[in-house]
Amino acid sequence: MGDPVPELRARAERCAEALREAESVLLASHIDADGLTSAGVAAQALSRAGIDFEATFAKQLDSEVIEAIAASEYGTVLFTDFGSGQLDLIAEHERAGAFTPVICDHHQPAEAETECHLNPLLEGINGASELSGAGASYVLARAMGNGHDNRDLAALAVVGAVGDMQASDGELHGANAGIVEEAVEAGVIDAGTDLALYGTQTRPLPKLLEYTGDLGIPGISNDAAGAIRFLDGLDLDLKGEEGWRCWVDLDGGERRQVVSALLRHAISRGVPSEKIETLVGTTYTLSAEEAGTELRDASEFSTLLNATARYDRADVGLAVCLGDRDGALSAARKLLREHRRNLSSGVRLVEETGVTHEEHLQWFDAGTKIPDTIVGIVAGMAMGSGGISYGKPIVAFASKSEEETKVSTRGTHGLVRRGLDLSAAVGEAAREVEGDGGGHDVAAGATIPTGREREFIEHLDRIISEQLR
Repeated sequence: MGDPVPELRARAERCAEALREAESVLLASHIDADGLTSAGVAAQALSRAGIDFEATFAKQLDSEVIEAIAASEYGTVLFTDFGSGQLDLIAEHERAGAFTPVICDHHQPAEAETECHLNPLLEGINGASELSGAGASYVLARAMGNGHDNRDLAALAVVGAVGDMQASDGELHGANAGIVEEAVEAGVIDAGTDLALYGTQTRPLPKLLEYTGDLGIPGISNDAAGAIRFLDGLDLDLKGEEGWRCWVDLDGGERRQVVSALLRHAISRGVPSEKIETLVGTTYTLSAEEAGTELRDASEFSTLLNATARYDRADVGLAVCLGDRDGALSAARKLLREHRRNLSSGVRLVEETGVTHEEHLQWFDAGTKIPDTIVGIVAGMAMGSGGISYGKPIVAFASKSEEETKVSTRGTHGLVRRGLDLSAAVGEAAREVEGDGGGHDVAAGATIPTGREREFIEHLDRIISEQLR
């Protein structure tokens, strides 16, 4: 099979050639799940091509980070899952002869040019929903060659896309679908229709159903006793010797009975049809990973990775991506437990304090109560609960330092279809208050001066109003 994204083939070849000509490469990547899988794909492609490299990670690629990279000894720098939005700053250092950049990204590019720039947006492919950073890295890896077709790396590309919320409407589309097809042919991914809930590999059944707050199923969602009553009412043996079984432990017949009962219950309790439809969707299973572990399911794998980098342990996440199933995986699981506790307490805080509603958005200021590295995830998880609406984008503030505030925003694909583009809106509003930002149409972030949050909200509400009009 040929390249999964033929539109990017020429760009990928130029980038691959630049990397082959380098004596050594600095691999710089973002720290979220997509960034870590991007680095994992790129690192293995470089290693297989016999290219020496060192990996480094950053929460945000700003002028200070780029200057530090320019001061390093590396003549070639491969940026994955960021770099396009900072192309103007990178180009200045390229012109000064500091390093040769190779950019493999999917975010909105700045108005500047460089020879080696692989980005789906440059070829009319949506970088927010059709190809992630890890997918772009995979396209580059396929072009690297050197005796390897690198199709086994498609599994990490799928994890990255899922972690980047590109399957939030039920399955991966566009160029991502081409990568899934290659992953299935390579035997590293099984794509099938199943219960589309988070935790099918690791959560006991009552917890799997209880934590469906976004679906809002009365008597089950956010109701531990109710979830147990529902399961006890089924004519199935759902307990093992050590307690409740997990979804992965059920056979096909048992799964069908649970899904049918769950659908009937949801319909009888008046759950909207558009939410009921999301109960079942396409799932992506990593064939080589052990069943019942976080690494077996693409969604759980991506959450595990998020838990490493957001607590300054990107090295652990990368090691897991590179195959370490001993010390690194144990450390990642410990970080995941902490991550879950922090997310849970963060969501409770937002539910208790509530949000402020503007005409076209809703927002909250977490200050120092929620780490700036996870406030965006918390905001997305909180949507649909309490007085927090799915009908408006949500904006979250968190203190980054005494001088800077982190802004994280989340929307929905329904709002995007109506015209919402958070990347453009957040970027423009941030610049109005002497900050900077960007991202995707459905999720974006920024850094703004502390004390100008209210002004930022006013600009953003106006911009979103114009977009949705």
